[in-house]
Amino acid sequence: MRRTSGARRRLWAIVASILALPTWAQELPLPGGSVDSLLAYAREHNPEYAAMRLEADAAGERVASSSALPDPKFRIELRDITRFGEQSPSLSPGNVGSTRYLLTQDVPWFGKRALKRQVAELDAEGVRGQAMGNWAELSARIKAAYAQLYYVHHNERVTREVLDLLSRLEKIAQVRYAGGLSAQQDAIRAQVEQTGMKTELISLENERRQLQVRMNALLARPAGAPLDEPGVLRPVPIAAKLDHSALEARVRARNPQLFTEAARIRSAEASRDLAYRNRYPDFNLGVSPIQYQSAVREWELMLELNLPLQQTSRRARERESESLLRAARARAEAASNQILAELAGHLAAIEAARRTDTLIASSLLPQAGLTFRAALAGYENGRLDFATLLDAQRQTLQARLGQLKVQVEIQVRLAEIERLLGDDL
Repeated sequence: MRRTSGARRRLWAIVASILALPTWAQELPLPGGSVDSLLAYAREHNPEYAAMRLEADAAGERVASSSALPDPKFRIELRDITRFGEQSPSLSPGNVGSTRYLLTQDVPWFGKRALKRQVAELDAEGVRGQAMGNWAELSARIKAAYAQLYYVHHNERVTREVLDLLSRLEKIAQVRYAGGLSAQQDAIRAQVEQTGMKTELISLENERRQLQVRMNALLARPAGAPLDEPGVLRPVPIAAKLDHSALEARVRARNPQLFTEAARIRSAEASRDLAYRNRYPDFNLGVSPIQYQSAVREWELMLELNLPLQQTSRRARERESESLLRAARARAEAASNQILAELAGHLAAIEAARRTDTLIASSLLPQAGLTFRAALAGYENGRLDFATLLDAQRQTLQARLGQLKVQVEIQVRLAEIERLLGDDL
């Protein structure tokens, strides 16, 4: 009893220590700090992706039953149940004239079962390809939404820095106005610029909330569920990994849509072969023992064939299978052309964005910074007016936001390329 009570006390002590932990220590980390955390959460919780995986599993289970033989049939025949009228009708096999037992099995023509199994396997591959495409589409949308959240978050940060700078400029203008070195209009213009920045912050906050709602919808979370602040953008692959020829080969080999279309072509080919194989008859095999009173004295074997005489309907099904095969090939060709065109467009956009990013970082940002510092010094010395200083400040802001925008554009384009690849770069 003492040991039991001691164990209970230790258990209650552990529970009390857990309950005493702060709330933040009991909660799981919020998704949103990185793309990987968002993708991991979506892979586990997104119901649409889960449904596609379950459908793929169901399609795989249909393969085993597609080529299975139908259930055999058993029949019993009680013959001469009155024995030429000598007795009352009887249902006992030993008291009738004879009893015939018949066991039959339907067997398709040679090769039909293998073709049916092949069609089911290829259909299952097509469903798996659709599940892969669903995940590629979902992950691309998550990556793009994360990049947009990153842009809005850092745009807010830059805007607040500019707002703080405008506040300092207003103080400088007020000091100069108090000393009779500038007009009161300079301070008023600084206040107007601050009001514009505050309005921009309200707009950015609204945009951020809408993006968070969209992200939570992708993650199958409540619309108002909190998200962690976006950390850093994913590193941009080196130029060798963005080679057009290499990526085109990867797209042809791994794109989920092309994988699905290829499976549909092979399935259509197998279905066409099965349609032509239906020209041949199917079998029905049977064995029949016959019982006289208490002993089996006769055995019968049966072979039954269906006669494929309805050639008009069979030819129609054959033409249908040929048309479906040509349609599958046409769809695959159209999808390939569209996907490769998208790939080329995204690669061209990434190249232009990278060149723009380099130009902004190496030339525009340093030049804008020098211009603003020179304008600020000139205004403090009375050589420039306040409007010129504000223009220099706007150029710096536009340069910083322009660099941020092209970096996000690269991330969105990379997400689209990875959607086409069905895999990460």
